[in-house]
Amino acid sequence: RVLSHAAEAGAKVVLVGDPQQLQAIEAGAAFRSIHERHGGAEIGEVRRQREDWQRHATRDLATGKMGHALEAYRAHGMVHEAESRDQARGDLIDHWDRDRQSSPDRSRIILTHTNDEVRILNEAARKRMRAAGDLGDEVEVTVERGARNFASGDRIMFLQNERGLGVKNGTLGTIEQVSAQSIAVQTDDGRSVRFDLKDYNRIDHGYAATIHKAQGMTVDRVQVLATPGMDAHSSYVALSRHRDGVDLHYGRDDFANADRLTRALSRDRAKDMASDYDLADPVQSYAERRGITFRERVAEIVRKVVPEKLRDIFDGLRTPADVAGPDNGQRPERATPERENSGPAAERSGAEVPASNVAQDPEADARRIRTRALVRHARAVDAIFEAQETGGRASPEQAKELQKARQAFEEVRSFGSHDAEAAYKKNPELAREAADGRVNRAIRALQLETELRSDPGRRADRFVERWRELDQTSQRLYQAGDLSGYKAARSAMGDMAKSLQRDPQLESILASRKNDLGIAFESGRRLGQDLAFVHGIDLGRGRGLGI
Repeated sequence: RVLSHAAEAGAKVVLVGDPQQLQAIEAGAAFRSIHERHGGAEIGEVRRQREDWQRHATRDLATGKMGHALEAYRAHGMVHEAESRDQARGDLIDHWDRDRQSSPDRSRIILTHTNDEVRILNEAARKRMRAAGDLGDEVEVTVERGARNFASGDRIMFLQNERGLGVKNGTLGTIEQVSAQSIAVQTDDGRSVRFDLKDYNRIDHGYAATIHKAQGMTVDRVQVLATPGMDAHSSYVALSRHRDGVDLHYGRDDFANADRLTRALSRDRAKDMASDYDLADPVQSYAERRGITFRERVAEIVRKVVPEKLRDIFDGLRTPADVAGPDNGQRPERATPERENSGPAAERSGAEVPASNVAQDPEADARRIRTRALVRHARAVDAIFEAQETGGRASPEQAKELQKARQAFEEVRSFGSHDAEAAYKKNPELAREAADGRVNRAIRALQLETELRSDPGRRADRFVERWRELDQTSQRLYQAGDLSGYKAARSAMGDMAKSLQRDPQLESILASRKNDLGIAFESGRRLGQDLAFVHGIDLGRGRGLGI
């Protein structure tokens, strides 16, 4: 819509961004894709860092040379290893406090990956401030994220744009005055802002922030706590916010050694586009982009009404990726005229294509490789689906092929098999389509699962939405006398409740959304147990896919 208005007005639209930094929240990677296909102006000069070696380190971060960047900071004493994350957190606060007292006029921020860590670090920083006598009288107020204690002298961060106040999401400042009704803040750009909490309460302590909040931020000094959730994109942002220096802290319980740290912080989790894959059927693609499909509606009905038919086919099959054995056990090739020929049709089916028939285009080659890996993995999954549909189990050969297909997929797309299997569990029809070379819908579902995996907030939203949907469906089926469908829906709810035992991060986020899940009390039990208790679900008999 923006481009349409610009075209009508005769205006010019300039897209500005860095595809190597934090990835977009929504699906796809449109900015990166446009730049790759059509080019653009690039800024090569690093201006934020004041020292040349740090500018070179930032270039290394931007070009994927994480090891070089970390080595440069390690050589200058800015990478700190500790026995545990708790100790690393304590060391970080010590560095922050010493720097605060020796250079009170310099700006600084603590960065980490999760909101839980931000809360812990904020509290630890405030204790140091309180011990040094730098905070005024405490006032307890209720803000968007819950109860907080604020005092004059506290650092504060605004969490939502508000034009009337002249603040943005991520604006930092220092509290001048605070009461139970209002707060006066001097922002870091020198303005004085006063607001009533009943009108604006999107604030929190501003000593520490998530890396996502810090994109676009510039301060003099940065302290970073590395945790396993970080990747090349978040590391790039976290290690390039400073003018003067950055200290990176980590514990050996998270990263056993420096090499493990480098590998984790080098992980490429760039989002992809459907156009990054070699689409097997242009006609099918044209129809599906316009919603012309009957299979999708059937799959939706199956998911809602008969979830007991969706078996969790992967239990017991996820063994180490380097399983040895012959390359057999693939699903039988479907007999089609395409498989008797070479060329593009044969390539879609997985057959070998003479090199002379393939255009020498690296980008096209990369798409073909990703597509082959996706299709091979889908065939391995679909073969196991077929075995279970007939009441059998996966053969050893099929299990080995699934492991090999997973490994091949992971080599060309990080977490590719993991995210694809999460999509196939919810809609097995996608595996059949992808196995036949019709990959469009599978790619879209894979991208969605990637977003849900990398964004805990979205996973929580999806959990609540799915739970409510199953609860309403089960009640409707019970009232209609469909006991089989009712039991299937309740079984799926049981699987969702049990899944929280394996996902403490999601359980922690959902703990603040108990009302949305129908829980109106505090019991001291795990959230999954409370869900089962309130809704009368027997966790011992749950089966199916869960969330």
